[in-house]
Amino acid sequence: MSKTALWHGVYPALLTPFKANGDIDYDMFQKNLNAQVEAGVSGVILAGTLGEASTLTAQEKFDLLVFAKKNVPAHIPVLLNIAEQATAVAVEIAKKAESIGADGLMLLPPMRYKASDKEVVTYFQAVASASSLPILIYNNPVDYAIHVTLDMFAELEAYPTIQAVKESTRDLTNITRMINRFGDRFKILGGVDTISLESQLMGASGSVAGLVDAFPRETVAIFNLAKAGYLEEALKIYRWFMPLLELDIHPKLVQYIKLAAVAEGIGNEHVRAPRLPLEGEERARIQKIIDTAIASRPELPDYLALETISKEAVLA
Repeated sequence: MSKTALWHGVYPALLTPFKANGDIDYDMFQKNLNAQVEAGVSGVILAGTLGEASTLTAQEKFDLLVFAKKNVPAHIPVLLNIAEQATAVAVEIAKKAESIGADGLMLLPPMRYKASDKEVVTYFQAVASASSLPILIYNNPVDYAIHVTLDMFAELEAYPTIQAVKESTRDLTNITRMINRFGDRFKILGGVDTISLESQLMGASGSVAGLVDAFPRETVAIFNLAKAGYLEEALKIYRWFMPLLELDIHPKLVQYIKLAAVAEGIGNEHVRAPRLPLEGEERARIQKIIDTAIASRPELPDYLALETISKEAVLA
């Protein structure tokens, strides 16, 4: 699959639903997956932060990958996230993911170790050399303490499988800096829900989204409308969405977004320890944000038909 086909549109960082006993709830996973595909997402990412990667075994990650590949249309790429502390383990996961059908990888810097710039680059190069899968580098210094700088990306240019970046620095000017220095060598996907539209307008070709797990149609509608030049219509939905999008930038984003998915009938609240379910005042407060948004939900235009019919027909 070419990078042009890969790196565009909305990519949900999928939740991993669990049963009360802690097992993966594949029925609910399928239900959410169906909702994402029907809403028009461009691809899906498994076992990221929202997927509770830190509490999944390697085998569970591979099982989710196999299940997703069997249950999404062939045109929807399925990416597996790699968030490991040992280079050798990351390399083996990349190889295994390719062998069982992954379409690409999302790759974090080494976990639980504040690696130097050289160590991070060497780590990325090792994983990139281990398989032919396209790679999306996850650049999130706010949450993971390591900033993948422009100079570091310059050292990665020679690796053709390193094709894109999930831009989560929360510095919108970094998108312009990347484009000014590298042109379209590295595709940019916005990685923070609360500046997803701004990232797109600055040049991102897509987004890796969180609240899409609960509200896939609204998320894709904003992207498609903005891409087609209907910015006023996109802004109307985006402004409605913002109180929900802010749930994505909290340490308990997993619990918050799972609660939102419950409200939409495409998720459950079960999490794996050390995470605990929401309770008391906090749960009531988050539920109120969700309920208030749903009560004032905007009517969406026919955003999936934007490329084939007139603006007047879309907005009718």
